[in-house]
Amino acid sequence: MLKSSRGNHIDIFQLLRKPTFLLLPVFLFGGQSLEKDLAYRMVLDNLVGSEIPDEFVRKAFAHKDVKIHMEIPTRFAHPYEKKSWKKYRKIFVKESRIAAGAEFYAENTDLLNRLVKEYKVDPFIVITIAGVESNYGSHHQQYSVFNSLYTQVHEMPKRAGWASKELAEFLIYCFNDHLDPQEIGGSYAGAFGYGQFIPSSFNRYSVDFDGDGIRQPYNWPDVLGSIANYLRRNGYKPNSTNRKRNGDVWKAIYAYNHADNYVMAILELSQIIQERVEEGDGQ
Repeated sequence: MLKSSRGNHIDIFQLLRKPTFLLLPVFLFGGQSLEKDLAYRMVLDNLVGSEIPDEFVRKAFAHKDVKIHMEIPTRFAHPYEKKSWKKYRKIFVKESRIAAGAEFYAENTDLLNRLVKEYKVDPFIVITIAGVESNYGSHHQQYSVFNSLYTQVHEMPKRAGWASKELAEFLIYCFNDHLDPQEIGGSYAGAFGYGQFIPSSFNRYSVDFDGDGIRQPYNWPDVLGSIANYLRRNGYKPNSTNRKRNGDVWKAIYAYNHADNYVMAILELSQIIQERVEEGDGQ
């Protein structure tokens, strides 16, 4: 089990692990019985066979901050990725992002050199993904991850199965790292951290790149290492330079975000950032 860097929550959640001999009825916001909550029932089904105590799950669903955000389904109806390439490109391939990417590279050169040595991926692709996903840490949370996924289960029937699985994965992460399930903020889709991983991807692909014993979604060594690890484990060949459509680099980035516009933006922006860095080195 991983240790937590958030010690202020450890005592609270250790208490939740103690045996309970009497489970009183728990009620959700609005007075609804917990057992009648569709999301709660679906998550329990997904946690069968796990080591997550039912008390922890019940506490998470009875949390005072649990709520449904009615605007989230609307956000799904108008994603950036469905815009035309011309409009999408204007959002992401622009001077502010190029300058930010070049600056981020300069500030993290040693870390990125270690990353390349370990994972054998293009560091400019890695930092461009981080820039597009969170603007290098300045934009990464709008809703609590719990509430985002909870809303999808209740208000988006076609996503309910997926969202309940991700919510179960999120509770596994919170339990193992002693986190309050309402503590972590993320996107309307339920992705979180500077790399904007969904919970199952975080549990599967995140790495402890700085070696402190904790996989942290808001720590740059771990974030960049996790992005690189994700790419490698989704088909990026060692030291590949094949950026052609449906080549290994393209497919690995597409696995990260299933949209052609996204892949094209990452590839173009990363190339421009690299050129900007090399221009600076030559001056």
